[in-house]
Amino acid sequence: MRILIVEDEEALALGLKFNFEQEGYEVLLAGDGPTALKLFEDTAAPVDLIIMDLMLPGMSGYEICKAIRQQNKTIPILVLSARTLSEDRMHAFDCGTDQYMTKPFVLPELLNRVRNLLERHKTLLAAAKVETAEPVPQAKYEFAHFTLHPQSFEVVAGDKRHSLTTQEMQLMKYFIDHEGEVLSRFQILEEVWDEHVDVTTRTIDNFVLRLRKLIEPDPARPQYILSVRGTGYRFVSGHSDGARS
Repeated sequence: MRILIVEDEEALALGLKFNFEQEGYEVLLAGDGPTALKLFEDTAAPVDLIIMDLMLPGMSGYEICKAIRQQNKTIPILVLSARTLSEDRMHAFDCGTDQYMTKPFVLPELLNRVRNLLERHKTLLAAAKVETAEPVPQAKYEFAHFTLHPQSFEVVAGDKRHSLTTQEMQLMKYFIDHEGEVLSRFQILEEVWDEHVDVTTRTIDNFVLRLRKLIEPDPARPQYILSVRGTGYRFVSGHSDGARS
């Protein structure tokens, strides 16, 4: 497995490189955006996961993430940043980040997050290959206002097609698979995020806001992902039966 670390603080970058190599990963380092994109686009050495700072010279981590997502919507991206505001997290998720960790961080936690992101990404891709290998149309979930395409990690709403990250797809699938059920934030964290990942229930709210922007006709008045006061969320299919086809 090959990891791309985008970090302009040399001592930190080298420390991360050493520790990940001790875990058996191959590591590429980039100290700025153009270098990161060049390494990412090198098809001779494809990258499996990206760890990225946000405050970088010349090109922010947000811009790098957007550029990567235009080319690849499924590769796991983990932001490792000193920015701690919820606005920073929300912006990062809007740009396509899968997970967000703040500095200073605990190394075992970072290693766990990377290990589980890679494993979940591998599982999703394997499932997609199995389904697309069958001589039947690609499976999709159709609702009144949007269609979800699990194999391509895309959602189509009206005439707009949006790409989903691995984490967004997992959450969307979880909602659909548990249609009508009241799902607590803690239940969602346990089922969709890894148990060793130190994320808060606010993270779920940020992801839900992002999904609502993509699938709801009016995100301020959701019809699909409904809030359950004091508990969590409930997914309903609206006027469609939400059938898989």
